[in-house]
Amino acid sequence: MDKSGVRIAVYPGSFDPITLGHLDVMERASRLFDRLIIGVGVNTEKCLLFEAGERIALIREATAHLDNLEIREFHGLAVEFVRECHARVMVRGVRPITDIQAELTMMMANRRLAPDIETLFMIADGELAHVSSSLIKQIAPLAGDEELARFLPPSVVKAVRAKVGPQPEKQPAK
Repeated sequence: MDKSGVRIAVYPGSFDPITLGHLDVMERASRLFDRLIIGVGVNTEKCLLFEAGERIALIREATAHLDNLEIREFHGLAVEFVRECHARVMVRGVRPITDIQAELTMMMANRRLAPDIETLFMIADGELAHVSSSLIKQIAPLAGDEELARFLPPSVVKAVRAKVGPQPEKQPAK
């Protein structure tokens, strides 16, 4: 909560690209807080499909229906960004099997760096709990738009397709 009594949370990530799992967490977190800030991280060590500005535009389009959302680019530690936003809660979307250990380790490190900031873990809807941006990058060159639409907002399918090339031609059934 900031000094005016507004409940603020920050959801940091790379969102490269934003998936339906990310969107699910954003929608649910936006109902819990007066203001939700999406922090689009810039990490020069990651091999990214989209530049930060492109990721921000994709998130803005996918979340246009959420009126209490703000999207910002950030560099450096997520916990420092949360502090800069005058928030005390960091939202983390987790996949139940693959992310827990790494996220717990990060949460404990963040607690040492900023004991005044709490981490709220949110698991994406069951049908989306396995989806990751890395998975999207792996399957995008092989999957058609219909398959990608099971994991991505419609506008993001178009953007991914523009980056990875035309969808593969369907092979006739034998």
